[in-house]
Amino acid sequence: MKKFEYTAVVWKEKAGFVSKCPELGVASCGDTFEEAVDNLKEAVELYLENAKELNLLKDIEESLTAREKFTGSFELVI
Repeated sequence: MKKFEYTAVVWKEKAGFVSKCPELGVASCGDTFEEAVDNLKEAVELYLENAKELNLLKDIEESLTAREKFTGSFELVI
């Protein structure tokens, strides 16, 4: 069994919170911050289980085991 670390990006919307794992492109939501993160964990777990069954885990493993991860924000005007 391997331990994977991932990033959770969470933002507030009108109807609750949205959470996303940028390494995998998996997203979820919840009524509270905590619920959004918990739901994201479950979604990521299901994603990884499916990837393992399809023998695709090695393809995404590097993004989940990277020691250095950076987040940032930027602004665009359209």
